[in-house]
Amino acid sequence: MTDVTGADPVPTRPDVHDIVAGRLQTDGQRYTDSRRKLVDILARAGRPLSIPDVLAAEPALPQSSVYRNLVVLEQAGAVGRILASDYALYELAEGLREHHHHLVCLSCGVVADVTLAAPSERAIDLATDEVAAATGFRPTGHRLDILGVCAHCAAP
Repeated sequence: MTDVTGADPVPTRPDVHDIVAGRLQTDGQRYTDSRRKLVDILARAGRPLSIPDVLAAEPALPQSSVYRNLVVLEQAGAVGRILASDYALYELAEGLREHHHHLVCLSCGVVADVTLAAPSERAIDLATDEVAAATGFRPTGHRLDILGVCAHCAAP
């Protein structure tokens, strides 16, 4: 699957289920069949998904269960939430997929995954380290959402 930027989807780790099970266990939660299905859906998608996208991928999952389980997976650090316009999108968390960032269209809400070149990532890391050194903050990583208007919405 290709996102709106034409880039390949961000690869998922092959041991994703082992990692998710460990994160849930650390958080005092079980890795239920419903949670495993949600992780599979997000891993296959190759892009951030809305709850309607998740339900379309697995109509047998009850909507209330999807909401509850995504919250549990997010709290355990297995799923990340991206705010896009008036709703949230979900994807596997950092460490379960390769590091990437997002382009967020403020007009239509489309979110595209983007991977920056190594020099750009190093520049972000350096800027983060500068801010941390000046404030005493200890960063553990970074996320970058670039807000704007996608090519489709910008077209005349």
